[in-house]
Amino acid sequence: MNTVSRFPVPELDTLPDDIRARIVAVHDKAGFIPNVFLAWAHRPDEFRAFFAYHDALLEKKTGLTKAEREMIVVATSAVNHCHYCVIAHGAILRIRAKQPLLADQVAINYLTADLTPRQRAMLDFAVKVAVRSDEVGDADVAALRAHGLSEDDIWDIGAITALFALSNRMANLMALRPNQEFYTMGRGGAA
Repeated sequence: MNTVSRFPVPELDTLPDDIRARIVAVHDKAGFIPNVFLAWAHRPDEFRAFFAYHDALLEKKTGLTKAEREMIVVATSAVNHCHYCVIAHGAILRIRAKQPLLADQVAINYLTADLTPRQRAMLDFAVKVAVRSDEVGDADVAALRAHGLSEDDIWDIGAITALFALSNRMANLMALRPNQEFYTMGRGGAA
């Protein structure tokens, strides 16, 4: 039985060279292959497009911190009921923020999480984009600017939210299951 996705999952040795190399590199770094890579590999052109945009947004060296980017993913994935993304990106958030409890707080209810005012404003905006994007207005942008967020930061918050709206919906469509490794990553001693 396929325990990764309800759609076919290709064998690693059948994948195009570039996709196989990316997956092997992830395996070498993480020690396992996150199921999202195998699931998206079912459609190679879409794999390339998705991960190109993912990397452009989440691997930036400027602007929002990598932990803040992961907070956005976790909070918006929670409101979108995406089991895979909450668990996988919660693990990444624990590691990047070096605050294991924060990731769980954001995953359950960011409104009660131990956040700075800037982080709260950022997540308020991201969640609004995720569930009520038609209501986003100039006042929302002004509130973010008041917390020191730049135009590029604000764009990134919206773009990360939008990319993960796609990711959340695809993960739910695929019935994508989180790898067991994600549950213990970044919890002090368990990696």
